[in-house]
Amino acid sequence: MNDRSQEIVIHEDDFIVSKTDPKGKITYCNRIFIEISGFSEAELLGQPHSIIRHPDMPRSVFRALWQTLQAGREFFGIIKNRTKSGGFYWAFANVTPSLDGQGKLLGYFSVRRCPSRKGIDTLAPLYRQMIEEEARHDSARNAMDASWDILQQRLNQAGMNYEEFVLSLEQ
Repeated sequence: MNDRSQEIVIHEDDFIVSKTDPKGKITYCNRIFIEISGFSEAELLGQPHSIIRHPDMPRSVFRALWQTLQAGREFFGIIKNRTKSGGFYWAFANVTPSLDGQGKLLGYFSVRRCPSRKGIDTLAPLYRQMIEEEARHDSARNAMDASWDILQQRLNQAGMNYEEFVLSLEQ
């Protein structure tokens, strides 16, 4: 079955946990991640975390995620992920760099949970607009820049950065 309209809802007490290496390849995934994504542990381990990237999710948000992580800061976001069957689930994500005792990057640790309905209802149409803008450009860089500009306009109206905006939606 490949039904892009099938939504899987994360339960309030579910925490999706994964770890990756510094390049974003999955090194650990918990039982909830396996159940919700529909992939087996063997299908997930060693794969880029983007295996669950939903095509309705703007690439510019992932660029912001990587820029935030590479600056050594944790990232908060509301993300639409895809399941193996083609369906989707929304997640409120917290991604954190994982460092050894000397401060060397070991990889990334991600915990995702059920986002608020307010967060989904606010970001879904905005993400749709961003995806439409990305589709208008031949260059990935230009597409992400144009898409980010749409998000930035909304953030400027709210007087917040992306993290503050997302956290405000989760309160």
